[in-house]
Amino acid sequence: MQADPAYRSWSSLARAAQEQMWIAVGDTIFRERARLAATATRLTHPSTRRGSLSLDPQFTPPRGVTSVDIHLQPGGYALDLGEGDCSAGALYESGGNLYAFGQGISRTDSKAAHVQRFLRERFPRLQPKRILDMGCSAGSASVPYAEAFPEAEVHAIDVGSGMLRYAHARAESLGVAVHFHQMDVAHTSFEDESFDLIVSHNVMHEISAPTRRGMLRESRRLLRPGGVCVHQDVPLRFQGLSEFRKFEMSWDTLNNNEPYWEVYANADLQPELRAAGFAEDCIHVGSLPATQGSLPWFVACAWRPE
Repeated sequence: MQADPAYRSWSSLARAAQEQMWIAVGDTIFRERARLAATATRLTHPSTRRGSLSLDPQFTPPRGVTSVDIHLQPGGYALDLGEGDCSAGALYESGGNLYAFGQGISRTDSKAAHVQRFLRERFPRLQPKRILDMGCSAGSASVPYAEAFPEAEVHAIDVGSGMLRYAHARAESLGVAVHFHQMDVAHTSFEDESFDLIVSHNVMHEISAPTRRGMLRESRRLLRPGGVCVHQDVPLRFQGLSEFRKFEMSWDTLNNNEPYWEVYANADLQPELRAAGFAEDCIHVGSLPATQGSLPWFVACAWRPE
């Protein structure tokens, strides 16, 4: 396939489209970087803010995030251009919106809404008091949980300070209280059994296998009795596919700076959740039903008995 002229032409066009996407959003964001930082500072002023932001000056983002510009995002997910900078979050949200539009995914497709629908159907009695969003990026999935559960205290973590500054300002601009922290999903500093609901959205395909397993162990450690974790991601599963289909779906690994794309696609989440400490009858791995304009998102869900 790599030698086939038609494939090489298609691959070149796909790569060029990704690069053009980032040029389109990056030119505006970097030109307006100072204004973005000033706006974020105003939105998060201590006298008016609802949530909080906790950055750790001693924190070093994992090499798997800093060594490559994932998805070709300029500077990568951990980009930080100095005090007050929130470019990474602005790039992530703007680029993500344009990417989804180009992929034919509805702009109204909310991954958080899909997971919340799943929770209502599967766990109708769940009324979480504390919620944790792991790997929150720009915070677009964190806010819907604060809106859906107004009595709950919502926390969100990520490794990028620029991402978190943007996510915090974004939540405040929407009038929602979310508490953002700079932490690794595999090693958090929260106390044992401190959350009723733990979620992640499109994180698993961006992290290494050891980090993913660490995230699942942390999910088990942090859940209270009766608590639920739902880790949602793209419906990229290699089990049962032909070698050609696997090759076709691996384009992002070879050409789009997605080093853990195939690592995630080959993962078997059922035994990994068991190894994390969840009972066999407290695990659900499968896909969410697709709605109009959405993908059939994959979920790995586990819970603790009351």
